[in-house]
Amino acid sequence: MNHTIEVINNRKSIRAYSDVPISQAQKDVILNAALRSPTAGNMMLYSIIDVMDQKKKDQLVKTCDNQPFIARAPYVLLFLADYQRWQDYFIQSGVSEMCSDAGASMRKPAEGDLFLACCDALIAAQTAVIAAESMGIGSCYIGDIMENYEIHKEMFKLPKYVFPITMVCFGYPTQQQLDRDFTERFDQKHVVYQDQYKRLTSDDFEGMFESRQSQIFGDREPPKGVKNLGQFMYKRKFDSEFSREMNRSVQTILKSWVNE
Repeated sequence: MNHTIEVINNRKSIRAYSDVPISQAQKDVILNAALRSPTAGNMMLYSIIDVMDQKKKDQLVKTCDNQPFIARAPYVLLFLADYQRWQDYFIQSGVSEMCSDAGASMRKPAEGDLFLACCDALIAAQTAVIAAESMGIGSCYIGDIMENYEIHKEMFKLPKYVFPITMVCFGYPTQQQLDRDFTERFDQKHVVYQDQYKRLTSDDFEGMFESRQSQIFGDREPPKGVKNLGQFMYKRKFDSEFSREMNRSVQTILKSWVNE
């Protein structure tokens, strides 16, 4: 097994950080790795904000589903799906006039462009995570940055064609975090299919979730009003307050993105 595969296999989300600082040289390595990540058409449809202001970190704790460790993270990077930069460049390059001369209207960024920019930003984020992990620096994704779009838009002065798709907290893990067990992933047979999609059966789901249900419930009865892991996860994740807010927020950015 080579070092890269070892780094990937040993990574886990880190939410508690030691007092060991991250040097500027290490930050540069992380950022340079992100900038070398794969990107659609070499357009680099993303931007990155280094969140250094402690007041902003403190506010992000509240706007990202009350996660206190965000405020204590030594290094916080906000990854933005960004088509504003290219849109501004197109305008400055006279694309509108070129289209008009050809009897056409200049196209504005649409839903597909947003999704492509999200892919670029997430690929850059994961490359940064692996670079950090290779230096012993832990990380944790904050998907909750997609919530409260209006607040985050104002906090970071985000223009129309920019969306905060993810945020990552970095820091050296505490010993307790290093000693913590790895979270179990689904077996490959339940995720990887050949040539076409496979709908899972009741037996498939039983095998898929047997270990996870045991880990969460153990010998205890499920919480009141819940009969099994599926119902538990529905209430805890899919139909939770933060999930409803995330969907409201994303709907807002989609409307803003596609409306004139």
